[in-house]
Amino acid sequence: MTVLTLKNVWKIYEGNVIGVEDLSIRVEDGELFALLGPSGCGKSSTLRMIAGLEKISKGELWFDDVLVNDLEPRERNVAMVFENYALYPYLSVYENIAFPLRLRGMSQVEIDRKVRWAAEFLGITDLLPMRVRGLSGGQMQAVGIGRAIVRQPAVLLMDEPISHLEARQRARMREELVDLHSQLGTTTIYVTHDQVEAMAMAHRIAVMNLGKLQQVGTPKEVYNQPHTKFVGGFIGEPPMNFANCELSSENGEFYVVSPSFKVKLSPQAAAKLENYHGDAQVQLGIRPENISVSMTPTESSFAAKVYVTEPQGDRTLLSVLLDSNELFLIEVAPDFFAPPDETVYLKFNEPIHLFDRVEEVNLLY
Repeated sequence: MTVLTLKNVWKIYEGNVIGVEDLSIRVEDGELFALLGPSGCGKSSTLRMIAGLEKISKGELWFDDVLVNDLEPRERNVAMVFENYALYPYLSVYENIAFPLRLRGMSQVEIDRKVRWAAEFLGITDLLPMRVRGLSGGQMQAVGIGRAIVRQPAVLLMDEPISHLEARQRARMREELVDLHSQLGTTTIYVTHDQVEAMAMAHRIAVMNLGKLQQVGTPKEVYNQPHTKFVGGFIGEPPMNFANCELSSENGEFYVVSPSFKVKLSPQAAAKLENYHGDAQVQLGIRPENISVSMTPTESSFAAKVYVTEPQGDRTLLSVLLDSNELFLIEVAPDFFAPPDETVYLKFNEPIHLFDRVEEVNLLY
């Protein structure tokens, strides 16, 4: 069991290209921790630095109370699972799982014991004599995981391990990986660009963009309390809606005003803005499920035009065009329908998010 700590870690490539900038995170003992972000955000570079496959340019990496910056990969007791399996196709499943143990010079008796433990743990004992080249994608991924856990590493690193599988296989593998972690209890870092994976699997998530850490929190925290506009827009499907607006104050109450709407902020939100002295030009963010739609005006509602209605089975997605020419996506009841250009009336419900238009930080958290 290991606590993993990155302190002000940088990765700077040739030509002064910054891959990771001043990253500080702490992964707790036995935690399943996700690094989430789009391609090029620095998550895989971070994983490779933890594994020792890339050198840290600046900063410190600690396993418990041991500084590991200068330790070789084999000295770190870390195992990795890759997207592309990295298996030997003409060897048997048994030999693929046994490979890292043979490199360590273990006895055949010990190798056999550990391989059969890993195979039984993963439910692939019947595959042991088979050649890898004849396996399905899901089976090959299980073999890759077996080869990683057979060493019983202190830290398990997973780099987009199921992103290439089809949707149904991915859903099943998510469940199996969560169950695997709960049984092993190994400190695990899981890299993914898929926010559904991260939200479904991780205890906590580190959201990254352009080499910088945006936020660390539980799935509920990063969804409900996004610290930046990027986190608000990246987490959630359908994504958060954004609208340019202006902060105004009248008789001690705060409003957000745009050509489309004037919305009074809650007392809690207003209290957090009392000491705000930044630009009055802000961006409102609101999730699709936090907008009410009616066919007639109600108190505090405003008009919008239907753009398209998309039935989804368990829900309907309604796209509407605001007077400001901004497009909003709203979740409505499965049986809702309105034709294009029909006028509907919207009402914002809490929580509402306000982002500084320059720094893009959430002013309410």
